[in-house]
Amino acid sequence: MRYWIETTVMGLLLLVSAPVWAAHPLVTDDAGTQGKGRFQIEINGQQDWNSETVNDVSTKWTGGQIATTLSYGFIEKADLVLAVPYQWGNLKEDGVTSYQEQGLSDVTLELKWRFFEKNGFSLAVKPGLKFPTGNDEKGLGAGRTGYHAFLIASREAAPWAFHANIGWILNENKADAEKNIWHASMAATYDVIKDLKIVGNIGIERNRDKADNRHPAFLLGGLIYSLFDNVDIDIGLKYGLNSVETDWSLLLGMAFRF
Repeated sequence: MRYWIETTVMGLLLLVSAPVWAAHPLVTDDAGTQGKGRFQIEINGQQDWNSETVNDVSTKWTGGQIATTLSYGFIEKADLVLAVPYQWGNLKEDGVTSYQEQGLSDVTLELKWRFFEKNGFSLAVKPGLKFPTGNDEKGLGAGRTGYHAFLIASREAAPWAFHANIGWILNENKADAEKNIWHASMAATYDVIKDLKIVGNIGIERNRDKADNRHPAFLLGGLIYSLFDNVDIDIGLKYGLNSVETDWSLLLGMAFRF
């Protein structure tokens, strides 16, 4: 039973701490960069709810994170991206708390390079490192340095924009979770009126539980509103398309560019 609890907690927390940091609330990233000498600071929050019954034991999970992400355009078509997440989680079995922790999770450093752009279509790559800054004994981190790389495609056709990601994650960890993770997702945005976008996102990723061949899949919808030219706020709702994905997630965020 203890192994099942540890696997459940690690799986749910790792679903929160995805390595792709997109235009919030989207999971799928776009190929855009900040521009030389430009910065962006994002403060994003996520709250998750999940419930299921396994071996006649009813479990309820609540958790989430607040992440601060700094992007810097060191050249016109390449950014450095640093993300620092703070996570929390609570797992109850038949109403009794079996896990409750909060704290700093694993910090991510990424390089995003847009290497192709023509007629509204662009391609970028985004390799990254995830450092074991979270306490793995409390389920707040993987305990080992991880690596990942994503290929990003974007197509701008105003008022629409479309984005697709495929990626690979080397999920080094101490929890005996799956190490080789693939990711695939697609997103679209539509300019409803000036300064307001409606966004949609769908994706799937390899299950981190080695014993389960079902793969978490999600559907997401949301809004992005530009308060000013350099300030955006957003809201999103993510729904799990199968039982191995978190049931519901509420996402809120704000981005500042300067």
